[in-house]
Amino acid sequence: MININLLSVSNLPKLNKLRKLELSDNRISGGLEVLAERTPNLTHLNLSGNKIKDINTLEPLKKLPNLHSLDLFNCEVTMLINYRESVFTLLPQLTYLDGFDADDQEAPDSDPEADGDGLEDEYENGEGEDEQADGQREGEEEDDDDEEDDLDEEVIDDEEDEDDDLEGEEEEDGVDDEEEDEEEDGEDDEEDEADEDLPRGEKRKRNLEDEGEEDPEDEEDDEDD
Repeated sequence: MININLLSVSNLPKLNKLRKLELSDNRISGGLEVLAERTPNLTHLNLSGNKIKDINTLEPLKKLPNLHSLDLFNCEVTMLINYRESVFTLLPQLTYLDGFDADDQEAPDSDPEADGDGLEDEYENGEGEDEQADGQREGEEEDDDDEEDDLDEEVIDDEEDEDDDLEGEEEEDGVDDEEEDEEEDGEDDEEDEADEDLPRGEKRKRNLEDEGEEDPEDEEDDEDD
């Protein structure tokens, strides 16, 4: 709540988990006891550029046990003699005042706790459980995809096996037909060879018998009888 002309923090809601509060460049001059009541876990408080004039105005901040960083830049209180020593004495829980500790060592650029890395375990655990649940769901989806792929491969393999069986049957039928044709050709050749070995007269007689005619010589014999 920077530079919004705030006169006090009396309307601040109760924020038990708030760690860092920016109130710089406003017109706040007192009433800091509200912070102790409504932001009990505050660790960083920036009041620079406000109307704070006396050390006693800061006394309610003693009730913020976790407060370890306080900024009062450009406040009139900083012009007081022994300002820093007085504030560190009043607020012993403080580590840094206006960006420096009691030994004038500068504070680090960022504070993990103030930046939100020090959230309560319940939030971290909740996020971890959500991530774990998401990972399980993704794993189940991948398993389902793998099962579908395996089924598709099995169907394709079955179709290929059926095609191979059909091709094998057709080849066997072709071989059987060729063997039958060869056997028939062999029988015809054997008959032709047998006919060539017979004497001419017997061969002619046999041909006539095959054609259903009688031999003329047999007819003459029948007429003489």
